[in-house]
Amino acid sequence: MMELLNEVLQTILTGISIGCVYGLVALGFVLIFKATEVINFAQGELLMLGAFISYSLITMLNFPYWAAMLTTTVAMGLFGALLERTVLRSLVGEPVYAIVIVTIGLAFFFRSAVSMVPGWGTDTHGFQTPFTEKFIRSGDLVISWEYMAIILITFALIGLLFTFFRYTRVGTAMRATSQNQLAAVYMGISVTRVFSLTWTIAAALGGIGGILLSPITFVHMNMGFIGLKAFPAAVLGGFGSLPGAIVGGLIIGVIESLSGVYLPDGWKDISAWIILIGVLIIRPQGLFGIQEKKKV
Repeated sequence: MMELLNEVLQTILTGISIGCVYGLVALGFVLIFKATEVINFAQGELLMLGAFISYSLITMLNFPYWAAMLTTTVAMGLFGALLERTVLRSLVGEPVYAIVIVTIGLAFFFRSAVSMVPGWGTDTHGFQTPFTEKFIRSGDLVISWEYMAIILITFALIGLLFTFFRYTRVGTAMRATSQNQLAAVYMGISVTRVFSLTWTIAAALGGIGGILLSPITFVHMNMGFIGLKAFPAAVLGGFGSLPGAIVGGLIIGVIESLSGVYLPDGWKDISAWIILIGVLIIRPQGLFGIQEKKKV
């Protein structure tokens, strides 16, 4: 009985850690959608780029892990701002579906570009972290520090983001823009700067997610497909809700982990989608979303 309980707890912990990464990517989806009403389908590829940058910094340039994380976060933030300035800003005023298609095209472009970079390519890579091969033992329960680090760092980031959005003038401006862009302009808020900062934060979150996920799934050009799991996490939590993105990621991570252990092969990849469909049938706006009604 105790062995089964320990196995279930370890499986749930694994699901929570993976769910935290889903939640970080889902946060990127939600941040950009709330500010610009655009779904960025290249968000998973931003995570992939962050993973490759951190891999290069640690293995090729001998950066310490924490210095590599900070450098990757800054580099990805600058890349997100550059991407918004050079590509997305020129599409302002175009139909939303056109911008969505552009983000899908960017995802394919990033994946192909990575495969052509010397030292990256199509191979699978890995690197050591301060948590590699370190465990927490409580009786028969063994917990990997790599999984615990993901959980702790993710919740520290959530606290930092909450403080930023709640108590800073820039965060308040971003919240105002997400609620009503026209009113924000009338109040003197630079909406274009808010858009740029939103992409900066979303890309930085993707970079952090990449370096956190790398020791578990390793670094490879198809890491960006994690966006296909993070997107339903954002929808499940309610696409306009930042807390919902994290909760949705945790739910999908735990369900996926339990399905992989206790259900037949194949269920792991579809179980989260089944739960998502069920929730949306009952509550279409998601768990934390607000249902909006329009008069016609």
